[in-house]
Amino acid sequence: MNKTLFFLIIALIIVGCSFEKSKPANIITSDITNFWKAYDKIQKTSDTILQMKHLKELFFDKGTIGLKAMMKAKNVTPQEYLKVINEYPKFWKSVRKNTLRTNEFSIKLEEGIEKLRKIYPSLKPAKLYFTISGLMSNGTTLDGLVLIGSELAMADKNTVSSEFLGRMKKNRRIFFDSNPIDNLVLLNIHEYVHTQQNMPVNNLLSKVISEGVAEFVSVKAMGIPSVTPAVAYGKLNEKVRQKFEEVMFYGNNTHRWLWSDAPNDFDVRDLGYHIGYELSERYYQQAKNKSDAIKKLIELDYTNEVEIENFVNSTGYFSETLESLYEKFQNKRPYVVAVKQFKNKSEDVRASLNKLTIEFSEPMHQKYMNFDYGPLGEEAVVKFKKMIGYSKDGRSLTFEIEPLQPNKRYQLTVGWGFRNLKGVPLKRYLIDFKTTK
Repeated sequence: MNKTLFFLIIALIIVGCSFEKSKPANIITSDITNFWKAYDKIQKTSDTILQMKHLKELFFDKGTIGLKAMMKAKNVTPQEYLKVINEYPKFWKSVRKNTLRTNEFSIKLEEGIEKLRKIYPSLKPAKLYFTISGLMSNGTTLDGLVLIGSELAMADKNTVSSEFLGRMKKNRRIFFDSNPIDNLVLLNIHEYVHTQQNMPVNNLLSKVISEGVAEFVSVKAMGIPSVTPAVAYGKLNEKVRQKFEEVMFYGNNTHRWLWSDAPNDFDVRDLGYHIGYELSERYYQQAKNKSDAIKKLIELDYTNEVEIENFVNSTGYFSETLESLYEKFQNKRPYVVAVKQFKNKSEDVRASLNKLTIEFSEPMHQKYMNFDYGPLGEEAVVKFKKMIGYSKDGRSLTFEIEPLQPNKRYQLTVGWGFRNLKGVPLKRYLIDFKTTK
């Protein structure tokens, strides 16, 4: 072989390998083109069956793995896509031009990913998809994929919000006026960090730490301040921390702190980002080795309660340790005092019993309640026949039950979906008894 040709081939191989190493993510944009082809077809007919046919054939059938992942992550249906297409024509017209700038932002995103690699050398590759979310998300992750809801992430102050209603209209206007397209790279470096993290467990504290870590690390990587309004607001308002300390153990309240327009005490959404950001920032500031701190933040094991508790307590952010705050929470929870008709765990309850009355330690909020099986499962559960309701003082709840079988053990868990008048959840209580022959 000609020596010149041989060395040229070797050089090309080396360059090719170097290029692959420097490009940690594949950035895929075909969903955007497909969506607008479908959109234009849909505008030519008012027949919703034909519209859905166009959407299916031109968008969903040709959709990327990223589109399918977005639909799964946000639980959005094809019908919901068509609904928002038809309901908000001014919005779609106003955002179209921006969504077609994906090639420009692909280059910027690759540069951002390399900045992230510099502060976290263990960075694993992840695919990134520009797609359309059906107005459900500006960015999320699923199964190691970064998913951009381009119609929201690439909006700006000129994006029309007048077709939205109520609280959504207000929040969309605030969001559009923040020029999210200017922050597209930061947003998706945030989402890229999520692909490197362990999954948070299903409690509010784990979720806000996960979001706060992703926000803090992306900010450190990009060298710019967070543009999440909740982060700035929380730093100026001590009551945000105080409120979080009060409710962090409540359960079923994620929507008031993350990913939702639900009302809260401060009228600012996503304040959980501030809590997690503050914990991350304080941990980083206290660390002697900043590289190790970044690695620790990203690789936190949310299933390890001791690790998470030590991490949180080490920051000194909360007014007391997690253990102390949890003890205070437990002490203020309402509880079941008794079942009126018999002593709990009785072995001689009459099988003719046809109603139960649960007595509480204090008045309960009559809007909230939940029951569940006991350890013996569905076969042993007490079945409801009719809900009679609360007493006037809200301290007892009575309901009729289905006929009981003789000589059988029954169970019913009174769950912490019950709340007192201040919203504090009930301590779970197992009703457990056996009927006589």
